[in-house]
Amino acid sequence: MTKTELNTFRRVLNHRELELGSSNGIREGLAIGSSSDELDRTQDASDRDYAMSNLERNSDRLREVRSALRRVESGTFGICAGCEENINPKRLAAIPWAPFCIACQEAADRELAEPELVLAA
Repeated sequence: MTKTELNTFRRVLNHRELELGSSNGIREGLAIGSSSDELDRTQDASDRDYAMSNLERNSDRLREVRSALRRVESGTFGICAGCEENINPKRLAAIPWAPFCIACQEAADRELAEPELVLAA
């Protein structure tokens, strides 16, 4: 990977880190209100669940982005953490924080899904 490409990815990741960092500070949707109406309480609970899911997803993505920035600094960005081969540039263009090539990511996803299959049986 050229220095120019690496700098481009660094800028994209820094921008994404700023976006995610600012969105994690917004927690109004988590406020617990009180209402005497059952429908309002149900809607409030649903809104809180949605806000919690968004917050958790953004926090996870922020960790992934920061990890990618550390890989940029250490010189390992673009190298698969699984097989240590170069990650396809098209994959990095789509998901710059990706730590794995597609094959290793699919294997990791299968491993995560397998315990669920055992529990469902």
